[in-house]
Amino acid sequence: MDRWEGKVAVVTGASSGIGAATAKALANAGMTVVGLARRLERVKALKDELEGPARGRLYAAKCDVSKEEEIVKTFAWIEEQFGGVDVLVNNAGIFRHTKLVEADNSEKLREVIDTNVMGLVFCTREAFQSMKKRSVDGHIVHINSVAGHKASLPNTNIYAASKFAVTALTETMRLEFKTEGTKIKVTSISPGAVRTEILPEAIINSGIPLLEAEDIAEAVLYVVGTPPRVQVHELTIKPVCESF
Repeated sequence: MDRWEGKVAVVTGASSGIGAATAKALANAGMTVVGLARRLERVKALKDELEGPARGRLYAAKCDVSKEEEIVKTFAWIEEQFGGVDVLVNNAGIFRHTKLVEADNSEKLREVIDTNVMGLVFCTREAFQSMKKRSVDGHIVHINSVAGHKASLPNTNIYAASKFAVTALTETMRLEFKTEGTKIKVTSISPGAVRTEILPEAIINSGIPLLEAEDIAEAVLYVVGTPPRVQVHELTIKPVCESF
């Protein structure tokens, strides 16, 4: 991670779970971190969980990634305040309890697509433009899911489809980054079940094997810390004895 010291990382969905753990891990690794979230106060509170210089390297910005205009405005602010983006971690994601065939669920389904797919695309677009114009060989990391590779999990409605989209987008972006004449990396990290707010309490308390948010943050540090010649395209992480 030495080459990233002092560089700027943006983490979406940084108010809790994997996003919060990743923001803290990158700040501890020496990066200037801008955590994006709708719940601004929770990102600011992460400073209290950091020690020494790392505390001064974490910044918070209010941004709902389901809204393109907020994304564009926020990345312009980051450009102005910090000079640009060197690493982007697309972590923001939501799940809505419904079924595809349930009546009057259009808003729930659109919320998932707007956040999990379009938000990821628009954040990547803005970060890529920042990297390319500064000739930075940056890194885009998508927090995907095992649900984005196998649609056999129950009751995932459009969530699994949104994560399958992330899997396809990762390869599409890799090819576009290459075609654009850059060496910007893109990585998909696909966790199994992680103890975060997205999981219902019943599942968390059921005794099934779970990963911790910090496990995924460590994976982000690993892929971002690889040498410039190495691109980890897909990294799947499951808890030991996971049954799906």
